[in-house]
Formats: sequence, C-alpha cells, structure tokens
Amino acid sequence: MHFVPAIDPVMPATSSGWWLVFVGGKLLLPADELRPLEPVPSTSFEADAHSRHFLGRLDGLDCWVAQLKSAPAGWREVPLRSAMMQFPGPLAGLAGRAAQVLQPGARARRCPACGHSSYPRLSPAMMALVWRADRGRPELLLARAPHFAPGMFSALAGFVEAGESLEDCVHREVQEEVSLQVHNLRYYGSQSWPFPNSLMVAFTAQWAGGEIVPQPGEIEEAGWFALDALPKIPPRFSISGHLIRDTVQALAQG
Repeated sequence: MHFVPAIDPVMPATSSGWWLVFVGGKLLLPADELRPLEPVPSTSFEADAHSRHFLGRLDGLDCWVAQLKSAPAGWREVPLRSAMMQFPGPLAGLAGRAAQVLQPGARARRCPACGHSSYPRLSPAMMALVWRADRGRPELLLARAPHFAPGMFSALAGFVEAGESLEDCVHREVQEEVSLQVHNLRYYGSQSWPFPNSLMVAFTAQWAGGEIVPQPGEIEEAGWFALDALPKIPPRFSISGHLIRDTVQALAQG
C-alpha cells in the first residue's frame, strides 16, 4: 500500500475511497468484527460529517478523515489504538495521521487579530533500546512503566526537552530512568504516534557503565534479558515492537 499525502483534494475525485471517521476520539469500524475497514463510496459520510479533511491518496484512492456526532447503522466505535493494531502498516499510519489533523475548520487555526497560524502540536520523543554483550552473550535492557499492560516490557522512552538534541535526550533519559551510561548510539527509525501527539525517534545504544537503578514513579521494573528469554514485548504495531525484534535478529547474527 502506497500513500501520497496531500492537503487539497486531487481532481478528479475517485468514486470510492478510504474514510477514517471518528466519533469523539474513537474510530468507526464495520459492525461486523470479521469485516476489515475497506474503501467505501466517496459520498458515504459527506452529508453527516461536521468536519472533514482530505489526507491524500492510498493506492490511488482518495483518503478522508471526518468527524460525526454518532455512529451510523452498520458501524461501531473502537478506540484508536485497538483499531490501529488491526491495520496493515500504511493504513495504521494513515489512521494516526487522521487523528492528529482532525479539528474544526482548517488544519492550521489562524488568529483573526494578529494573523498567527497555529498548527497541530507535535512532541518529539526518543526511544532507546540499550544492549550489552555479557561475556560474549548479548542482552537487552527492557523496562516497564506503571501504566503498561501486565507483564509488558519495552525499550526506554521519554520526551525531548527544550534545548536538547535527540542524542542528548537519549543520554539523559537512560541516566534518569535506570542510572546507566550509554555510547555508540545508532539511529533505527521513527513513527508518528498519536497518543497523544508524539513523533517517536528510535535508537539502539550500547551499555557503557553503571548498575540498574529504576527511577521511582517512572520505572516499575527493569532488567537485562537474554535474546532467547525475553519477557512480553509490544507487537510490531508500534515502533518499539519493530525495534526490539529487529535488534534481537541483528545481535543474534553477530
């Protein structure tokens, strides 16, 4: 699936398209849980939508995000995170984009008094998967925060502060959250993350020193895990799931 972003509708319009429709903060999916989200006639939601935006084209079909006051017959309201976990990567990314640009009026709100334009907020955040080779045996540092699902562990993460580079943020967050020092940072990738409005930028980092001391209130538990003895980790729906699995494969291959 190939997505081409756009702001203004492309002409001529396609007869069917992808509609990401929200009621409140929830995304509409077919009432039949076995039926996936599919393109629908392009006029399906136009009449009832009190706010809508063109997003671009996915595999040549128009993409729209719209807001409704209630779910029409044949549709059910699903939390965005749960819905995205059911989608293939490009469609999940489109749903995340839709959630962040949907607002009354234009994508940028313009002050009538001073003319200042305010765009949807984006908050950069780093993610760091720390590894070490203990007597030649690779291990990953994984941690869990109090709000994680039971038994779930992941890489470390935190928001970038004013004046910081992404690399500075990695060093600071690792030090704050588990009292470790790292080096050999390697960029992995990024993901738009609409919970609520983040841009996740992921790195791997090699342990350089220190003993694990979890930050009170932020880290509930943290530890080193062998590649063949990992705890429950996030699915590939999130960049953390990709980061951990791909790093395990790379370290296992030397």
